[in-house]
Amino acid sequence: MSLLTVVRADASFLDALLPLFDSYRRFYVQEDDREGARVFLSERLEREESVIFLALDGSTPVGFTQLYPSFTSLGMRRIWILNDLFVAPESRKRGVGQALLERARQHGRETDAAWLTLTTALDNSTAQSLYEAQGWRRDETFYTYTLSP
Repeated sequence: MSLLTVVRADASFLDALLPLFDSYRRFYVQEDDREGARVFLSERLEREESVIFLALDGSTPVGFTQLYPSFTSLGMRRIWILNDLFVAPESRKRGVGQALLERARQHGRETDAAWLTLTTALDNSTAQSLYEAQGWRRDETFYTYTLSP
């Protein structure tokens, strides 16, 4: 691995993000949909509805994380939902995930967030180990429920 950098992505990074985003979706057993991904990511970036950090090995995109803003009513502050984290398979175990998580944490500090939160699959022990090694703690005081409208 050459020089690893993490940059905040804007629309000019869209073509670099697309293959990673598509691979991330396929990891979670979604169909390949590059055009849908292009539209989705473009809208998030143009509307400033998410913050995306892109990891580059030299000039090669090797991972990304996407944060969505939310708020805590009790704390009356912003929180960030770390919704997506993906590292290209050939770049895993090389510090890319750690660098992306650290940049997300830094962004939380820069925006005076109360906290960052994430969820991961129950069987994704690799990701769980990474998160816990970086100081993330499993919340065992709340259950998460979902509802399709």
